[in-house]
Amino acid sequence: MLTETGEVTATVTGKVMHQAASREDYPAVGDWVVLTSPSPDRKAQIQAILPRVSKFVRKAAGGVTEEQIVAANIDLVFICMGLDADYNLRRLERYMTVAWESGAIPVVVLTKADLCQEELDERLRGAENVAIGAEVLPVSSINGEGLEAIRNMLTSGKTGALTGALIGSSGVGKSTLINHLLGFERQVIGAVRSGDGRGRHTTTYRELILLEGGGLLVDTPGMRELHLMDLAGNAVDGAFEDIEKLAQNCRFRDCQHHKEPGCAVREALRAGTLEAGRLASYEKLKREQAIIERRAAYRQSIIEKRGFHASDSGTANRNGRKNWVRDWENEY
Repeated sequence: MLTETGEVTATVTGKVMHQAASREDYPAVGDWVVLTSPSPDRKAQIQAILPRVSKFVRKAAGGVTEEQIVAANIDLVFICMGLDADYNLRRLERYMTVAWESGAIPVVVLTKADLCQEELDERLRGAENVAIGAEVLPVSSINGEGLEAIRNMLTSGKTGALTGALIGSSGVGKSTLINHLLGFERQVIGAVRSGDGRGRHTTTYRELILLEGGGLLVDTPGMRELHLMDLAGNAVDGAFEDIEKLAQNCRFRDCQHHKEPGCAVREALRAGTLEAGRLASYEKLKREQAIIERRAAYRQSIIEKRGFHASDSGTANRNGRKNWVRDWENEY
């Protein structure tokens, strides 16, 4: 934990542990917490977590349907994607959807710009067409391209200290980027495979890093697979604003964009102004969102029907809390 007097080691109190109904009720990287005064050996206890203004979540590993908070209270989400073999617009669409849902502002960082000068303009246009409403920055840690723009975002005085979460797959150069922003070699850098440009997860845990000038960065392990979580709002619509605008011109309000007459979305496909891959990605994420909302509604109906809540006492909940504490201690 970072405090005004330096770093301290902290554990959650028994009260926090007892009141926790899920992983979300435990501290995550980026959280503001209430601490006891540190002991002489720099140890303290977490008594409470202050309300979060934003959170970037993913489905917990191991097939668990519970959400895992990747970073909390973030103002900017830097979505890193390599311009080499890691370049994948469909994955970028998924990250954009979750980024908008987090409450933070997404910024797309296209790393390794020095490795694909011939395709740079084409790939930059492709990312801009997908990342609607977000700034897209080509970056090279070799020649310094784009680094100053990121530094300016992280030292802005608009909100005091900006916190950015570097989100992206393994091997996209997040650790290299952080080292350049810091000005010294802090992060371990691993080699990438020549075949597909993918690297090992040199970042194995989430870490809050204080930059010179007051900016903050949350470095995260690479995430190959990102599931949508609790998208009850308009996150998918926001990430696919172009398709939503086209749909407004469809003849039928409930048009499914398949074989209905007067479908403006299918017309855009025929005219070449909309890519088939982007429409397929939109439909896939919409299906995921619908499944999540149905499951959430079903869980709520069961809770109301049986007259209990997730925070109720019982052996299952006590065991669950022990597992959450164990996972939290291992991770942080």
